[in-house]
This record gives sequence, structure tokens and C-alpha cells, in this order.
Amino acid sequence: MFKIDLHTHSTASPDGSIRPEQYRQIIESGLINYIAVTDHNRIDMAQELHHELGDSIIVGEEINTTSGEIIGLFLKKAIEPNLSLQEAIRAIKAQKGIVYVPHPFETVRSGVPIEALDDVAEDVDIVEVHNGRTVFQNRGPQAAVWAKLHHKRRAASSDAHGLKGIGKTYTTVSEKPSAKTLLVRLDGAHLTVAHPPLTTLLYPKINRLRRGLHR
Repeated sequence: MFKIDLHTHSTASPDGSIRPEQYRQIIESGLINYIAVTDHNRIDMAQELHHELGDSIIVGEEINTTSGEIIGLFLKKAIEPNLSLQEAIRAIKAQKGIVYVPHPFETVRSGVPIEALDDVAEDVDIVEVHNGRTVFQNRGPQAAVWAKLHHKRRAASSDAHGLKGIGKTYTTVSEKPSAKTLLVRLDGAHLTVAHPPLTTLLYPKINRLRRGLHR
């Protein structure tokens, strides 16, 4: 069995703090076997980690669009922010990437609203139905219903912005995933959901504050 986490943020994100050596620790310890580095609007750290640690690192990007955030997985080039949702998805597909919808329908974290998601439903590959940082605005049940109605694969991911956010919410598949096989692997996946310490919810604000103080 292989544990995968498709939504995490390294120090390359303005609000992330997972360091390269910590990603190595995560992989080598078996805490997570495959982990996507999905920094905001950039993939340079993800590419460096993939070069260093191999296919255990999935190159991803959480892209700001005019309709909320969308994630591209298995990317080769960064996708610029502030495109329309449709344009961002086309850019992901042009790289033969996978379209992953993080925290859909949330308003506190720029989730894609249901009307916009309905418009691009045909091109969505995976819906995040459990997000490890969701506490006060849990749209997971609504996301799960949408995924079922539209016959989409589902995933649970940590959305970790620091090391202690890893290893509680993830997806388990029976065989090694790749860009070509991930969607099929998710058909029989098991979703594990457990909230990390509440202090991990403060990671984004603390990380932004620290960066501000060091400018």
C-alpha cells in the first residue's frame, strides 16, 4: 500500500514552511510515500525536490485563477496566475497534467464556487473531498456529493503548510501511482482523515509574519 498526499506547501510558498530536508524525511520515513509539492503559482521548488528525490515527489502548482484556486499535478512548466479557470485548466491539460480541485466551494480559502466548477466539470480529474486544514468551513460533504454526481475521482490531502500538518489526512492506493496511472489507482483508494494539531492551522499566518519580519 502507498500513502499519497496531493496538496502541500514548501518554503517556496509565501505561507509555507516545509523545508527540502523535511520532504526527504517524510519520504524516507514512510510517513507519506508520494507527495505533491503544490506551491502557490510556482513549481521551482517542486522541480528541485523531484530531481533530488525522484518520482516520490509530484511536481504541482496551486494556481490562483479569477474563479478561485486550482491545482495542476505532474507539471513541466509553471502556469501564470490570474488566468480564467478555463485558461488555467487548458494550460494544465496542454502539459498532460492532472486537474485537481482543492477545497472546493470554500470562501475563506478561495475555493472554486459550484457554478464555476459546473462549467468546467468535463475537464476536472480529481476533487479534494477531505482537506486536512478544514475546521470552520467544511465543504467536504458537498464536494463529495459533487464528485459522485459528476463521476470524478476523490482524494484526501493535508494542505500542509508545515511539517506537523503531514501524515494525518492522505489517500492510500494499492499500487505505485504515476502521471499515467494515478487516476486509475484512485478508483480503489482509501481516504484517511484525521486533523493535525490545531496549531498547524496557524502555519500560514505565522509563516507570512516571519517573512515580513525578516524583510
